[in-house]
Amino acid sequence: MITKNEHLKSASSTLAGTIATSLGDPSTDRFNTDDDYFLKFHGIYQGDDRDVRKTSTKHYQFMVRTKLPAGILAAAQYLACDEFADHHSNGTLRITSRQDLQFHGVVKTRLGPLVKAINDALLTTFGGGGDVHRNVMAPPTPTQSHVVEEVLVDVRRVSDAVLPRTPAYHAIWVEGVQLDLNNDFTDPLYGKTYLPRKFKTAFAVPPLNDVDIFSNDLGFVAIIESDRLVGYNVLTGGGLGMSHNNPATFPRLADVLGFVEPDFLVVVTHALVGIHRDFGDRSNRKHARLKYVLAEKGADWCRAELERRLGFKLQQARPFSFTKQGDLFGWHRQLDGRWFLDLYVESGRIKGELKAAVCEVVSRFKTEVRLTPSQNLLLVNVAPADRDAITKLLVAHITPSALRRDSMAYVALPTCGQAIAEAERFFSSLLDKLEHVLEELGLQNDEITLRLTGCPDGCVRSYTAKIGLVGKSVGLYQIYIGGNGVNTRLNRLYKENVKAADLVGVLRPLLVRYAQERAGGERFGDWAARALEFPQ
Repeated sequence: MITKNEHLKSASSTLAGTIATSLGDPSTDRFNTDDDYFLKFHGIYQGDDRDVRKTSTKHYQFMVRTKLPAGILAAAQYLACDEFADHHSNGTLRITSRQDLQFHGVVKTRLGPLVKAINDALLTTFGGGGDVHRNVMAPPTPTQSHVVEEVLVDVRRVSDAVLPRTPAYHAIWVEGVQLDLNNDFTDPLYGKTYLPRKFKTAFAVPPLNDVDIFSNDLGFVAIIESDRLVGYNVLTGGGLGMSHNNPATFPRLADVLGFVEPDFLVVVTHALVGIHRDFGDRSNRKHARLKYVLAEKGADWCRAELERRLGFKLQQARPFSFTKQGDLFGWHRQLDGRWFLDLYVESGRIKGELKAAVCEVVSRFKTEVRLTPSQNLLLVNVAPADRDAITKLLVAHITPSALRRDSMAYVALPTCGQAIAEAERFFSSLLDKLEHVLEELGLQNDEITLRLTGCPDGCVRSYTAKIGLVGKSVGLYQIYIGGNGVNTRLNRLYKENVKAADLVGVLRPLLVRYAQERAGGERFGDWAARALEFPQ
């Protein structure tokens, strides 16, 4: 039996629901349950302030998520978003782990003006959620190689090719028109019922794995030979979300299927989206991701099905390796002689003094802005003569500690409806305590990354971190240990139901042992995978 969501998509294949009608209804501050589901396709999540919920009736509010291929914003677009945050949401911008921006605390009366303003800035929220292909991730860093910029062109091609074709988004948010519910629309890629669940794609350029490439439904690894981009290895079947106490759900790393030349990226993407569309589980949304198709049918089956749809065989995968993960931080020279600055943004939350300073820099120096998969921010295309002035404005955010460099926390309470424990609000104090322990042990310069989430969905990719903390219940966390330095290995569950106040106490003895037992330059995750005993 298919789920209610499948019936909803079939009945309103334009994804319009009655959103436009409800949007103009002043008698309520929320949308009905059916429209709540359709809103997600438009990049909008309905929720409520869960702090207020404890003491009074629900105070409904919305999260609005942009869709930014590779996380790139022109200066004018970033400044527009900065202004939108002040006028339409809670005054902050939130960088996601998939290189998007989120606006939080949006009330229903501000929802329409915000989404229209985003559209007027030549940006979109469409496809920021829902059972479609989500934002395409890519390395944001302008390096000494021209290859990264070539990859970004391919990213935009793929992103454009998977956008749903329904007229609903423009009708609702730009024209303010309610589409006919009986509109018989069929999307040329997704069909009438779209995908069983979300579909995520990323590009990586070795030796840097800053996108956690193996955690995606579809990954393209750039293959460079003689300083030339010759094509991509195709990876599929990754995904990190799971559900507590449900062994049928689990994190999974992608399989490598083969190699294709750049001209075939779009047809390969369409074919793999089609495999998910046709074989994904529509009877159980917790089991509906493409990774479960791969887990049950295998990589060889998927390769054969992909080749059948393509009408040609994939080439054998080319050798590649990753040597590092994460952001560079600080100032670095671009290939064209200009500079970029990699700024640390704690939990991806741009607010207060940092928000004002970034706004001033972008306004004065017209820098391009790029969001990173680690929830940080790059200021790109800086003239050499402007470096000192920019450094003076942003000096407090240029050199984070080693622990903070690749550590991430998800939003969680009070905003996210899925959260069952604190994350972002608890993160800073946790890092402060762990930094003190690391300094005491002489480990302050070690890359011991930590990722914290308030539920098991894996939004900040906790299951590939050296230390992953996953909310289990109110004030309780699971501790996962043992990801490697380049995020190509899943960590393992080490302890369950650890109280928030006890986390540092549980981690401290492990860090003491690591300082005493590590071999040579062995990293924490590798030591833990070798030396620790994990529950079966």
